[in-house]
Amino acid sequence: MDVATLAARLDELHAQVQQLTAAHEAEVAARKAETQARLAAEARAEQYRKLYNEALERCRLLELGLVGRTAERLSGDDAQLTLSVLGTLLGEREAEAKPNRTVKEHERRKPTGRRPLPEDLPRVDIEVLPDEVQQQGLDAFEKIGEEVSEVVERRRASMVVVRIHRPKYVRKDRERCAETAVEIAAPPDLPIPRGLAGPGLLADTIVKRLADHLPLHRQEQIFARDGLPLARSTICGWHRELAELCRPLLDAMWREALGLAPYLCVDATGVLVQAKDKCRRSHFWVVIAPDLHVMFGFSAKHDNKAIDALLAGYHGYLVADAHSVYDHLFTDGTIIEVGCWSHCRRYFYKALSSEPERAREALALIGELFAIERKLNKASPDKRKAVRQQSSTPVLDAFFAWCTTHAQTAIDETPLAKALGYALNQRQALERFLEDGRLPIHNNRSERELRREAIGRKNWLFVGNDEAAEVNTTFVSLIASCQMHGIEPYGYLRDLLCLLPLWPRSRVLELAPAHWRKTLEQQDTQQRLAGNVFRQIALGELAPHGPEG
Repeated sequence: MDVATLAARLDELHAQVQQLTAAHEAEVAARKAETQARLAAEARAEQYRKLYNEALERCRLLELGLVGRTAERLSGDDAQLTLSVLGTLLGEREAEAKPNRTVKEHERRKPTGRRPLPEDLPRVDIEVLPDEVQQQGLDAFEKIGEEVSEVVERRRASMVVVRIHRPKYVRKDRERCAETAVEIAAPPDLPIPRGLAGPGLLADTIVKRLADHLPLHRQEQIFARDGLPLARSTICGWHRELAELCRPLLDAMWREALGLAPYLCVDATGVLVQAKDKCRRSHFWVVIAPDLHVMFGFSAKHDNKAIDALLAGYHGYLVADAHSVYDHLFTDGTIIEVGCWSHCRRYFYKALSSEPERAREALALIGELFAIERKLNKASPDKRKAVRQQSSTPVLDAFFAWCTTHAQTAIDETPLAKALGYALNQRQALERFLEDGRLPIHNNRSERELRREAIGRKNWLFVGNDEAAEVNTTFVSLIASCQMHGIEPYGYLRDLLCLLPLWPRSRVLELAPAHWRKTLEQQDTQQRLAGNVFRQIALGELAPHGPEG
């Protein structure tokens, strides 16, 4: 065979090899794609299986009444089981039955009549005479007494236009003066310079929006019915300017909360923020400094940076759920984690439908912890710590020993396994309340405070932008702090807006709800408020006149 023939044969074989290689690579790629598709399908199937199981579990919880307002309550039978389980698991600690209560002979029932109306409500007295007396005249009768009853009526909300007259003066002997000056008083200070609204109206719109959860479009309709055409965009602009006015006060409250609080309670909830194409999910945070302030914050993301910004500079205990966003805070020991027994209890409630007997055993022990805390509701921190060391420690030991035992037999991914895993992983944090009598055993207070945002969210649905969310948290912080200290929010905000424009910046913390009552006792505060004409009108101390006046 000559060289040319061999070369041709080699080229032919080379072409066949390339063809076979391409076919093999195509087959391998097809099989790889098929494998990837199969794995993806299996992953989706597993995901759907988990979603189905979660939905099925939720349906079971709904059937058992374990979701909603009555979620974490035991029935009468469960309560009896609680006593027997406690007797078994705690050994020497027997459940104490409530002693029979002896009713003393002199003890009376609580009055069931109508409660007296508040004394500070204005009264209008009317006299209703019998027909016979009206016909024959009072001279024919002698009054021997009267019966008095009270009915509450509501006057329609009214607006008052404050016309500010500022006379101009010049001296009568101005011809002999080198300079002729026109004397005119400066206009009264307003929260919004040259604004249309007085402090009372501004406070009313804030309270309606963020305490009563009344969206601005409904306020717009109400104002129109009351005779004042007021656009919601105008009210929104007012709130934006007022939030900026209140910012130094909020900053001072944050500094005091982070600097003085022995512990903080923290939680978060989602909120929709309007964007170009669709709403994006952001978050409201609540940070509670006990006996000081209730602070709300906003962040675009629920991440480490957000919580770092909120708690910058804080050292102390932090009561929170076991979300991973908090984990990095506890690494250097400056912030100490305190677990939430309500979260732990919730996991075992979810396990009731699939593992009722074992879940009830855990709930019995957790219920004993809460029962001890209820007895210590008004105790001092030292007393609470001592009783916890004596009474709660044995319950904790029994509970975690029970969890360790049953974790060995619990089936993975079941509600009971998740509950046991949560409890054992969080043991150190869940036992932290033994260290300090001031610490709570749950984070329920934060969840309650967040409800105000959750209720509002059902009405206003979303916030317009990040700035609007910051405005929201500014006034919700003030309103929630007012309610913490038993202060009526409208009156506080009205007087706050009267004082803030001229209040010294170095003393701004005195205007926080935590210090409000003490500030009102100061003479200069009383003088400032007494001289504010808008406050006098809002309180009815200056009577308005009609349009013809």
